Order: sequence, then structure tokens, then C-alpha cells
Amino acid sequence: EKKIQRQVVLSHKDAFKISLRNIRIRFGRSIIVTASIGLGIAFLASVLTDNIISNNLLKNGPEQIKLIMQTAEEGSHSRQIWLVTLSLIVCVVGITNSMLMSVTERCKEVGTMKCLGALNRFIIELFMLESFLQGIIGSVAGVLVGMFAIIILYLVKYGGIVFHFFPILSLLKCSFFALVLGTLISVVGAVYPAYLSSKMEPAEAIRKEV
Repeated sequence: EKKIQRQVVLSHKDAFKISLRNIRIRFGRSIIVTASIGLGIAFLASVLTDNIISNNLLKNGPEQIKLIMQTAEEGSHSRQIWLVTLSLIVCVVGITNSMLMSVTERCKEVGTMKCLGALNRFIIELFMLESFLQGIIGSVAGVLVGMFAIIILYLVKYGGIVFHFFPILSLLKCSFFALVLGTLISVVGAVYPAYLSSKMEPAEAIRKEV
């Protein structure tokens, strides 16, 4: 029994290759999932970037800009928090739904792997890796889009003076936070579908028609 397990347990490198292959095969669905993550993280990054730049200008900027921004800031903070929360919830629901659909579509594939001796943890690892890769790509794209959109918006509104009070360190911290959060959301959204796929009975999964 130990010899059989050594034969069927693949390395992390092999699992990574299989995950990449599955993403390429289901490229259309992967694009939708990655885009949904990217949109949610882009919105989060834009709100965080907006808060960082505006707070910095309110603290260090010229008096004229301070007066304009104080008027614009009233009542907007709580609304932004709600919008970010809702966008992240939509991300988690979308990822979970997409991964559940993927499990349904791949019943025979999962069943075949299990008949060949794949362990439950390897099946879970495959689904989690796919979601992790989509989360990384979507989060990086979302952070870049969200941050640059707000920076350009501030440049258009206030001109080059924005760069005189540019909080580079705070924005880097914001980018890292949004990137980690987006990846974490992707992994969390895949936990239940991955667990569900690992519990499939091999024979039943192979017979199942989608």
C-alpha cells in the first residue's frame, strides 16, 4: 500500500503544471473568474489610493486644495466602505460559483484521477492552485488598474502638484495589502468546491453526465 501511494502522489511541480494546463483548457471561464477578481481588487485599490492621496493632500497640500477637498470628502468615506465590502463579497460568491461549476464539469476527470490512485489532498491541491493563480493574476491587474486610474484622476484635477506630496511608501503598502487580500479571497472562495471534488466517489463521478 505504501508503494502505491509513492507512485500516485505527484510533486508540487507536477500539480502546478496540471493547474496551468487546466486554466489554459478552460481559458474562457478562467478569464471571467480572473476579471471578476481584478474588478473587485481594482475598486478596493482605487478607494485605498484615493484615501491615501486625499489625506496626504489635506495634511500637506496648499490651502486652496484643502478647502476643495474638505467639501468633497464629507459623507463619502462610509459610502466607500460599503461599496468595497459589497464588491469583495461579490468576488467571493463569483469565485465559489465558478469553481463549483468547474467541479461539475470535471466530474469524469476527477473520477479518472481517483481511479488511477490520486489522493484526496492532491485533488484539493489542484483546485486550490488554480484559484491561487487566478487570484494572483487578477489581483496584480486590479491593483495596477485601480491605482493608476486614481493617480491620473488626481493629476487631471489638481495637476503636477500631486507629485510634490506623493505618498509612495503608503501606496506600496496599499498595493501589497490589496494583492494579498485578492489572493486570499480567491483561495477562500475555492475551499468548499475543492473539498467537494475530493469527496467524489470515483465510479460515480466517471458515470456522471454533465
